[in-house]
Amino acid sequence: MKKLLRSKNKKIAGVCAGVAEYFGWDVSAVRLIWFFLAILGVGAPVLCYLILSFLMPSEENQKESYEERMNKRLNRK
Repeated sequence: MKKLLRSKNKKIAGVCAGVAEYFGWDVSAVRLIWFFLAILGVGAPVLCYLILSFLMPSEENQKESYEERMNKRLNRK
């Protein structure tokens, strides 16, 4: 089962690259579409991008197990 993740192949936060990888699309095409939507949408796509950048988990964090992430968090305190 595929997951929608922010990609390491990123320009800003990896959202466009993550969407492109999830659907199997070209990353440049997704970035161009987002750019034109941002211009035409008067800021709404920018807000959606920011929300997705916080909600979408990072591809880098998914490679660690749950136990490893929890150990890192507990060791910081």
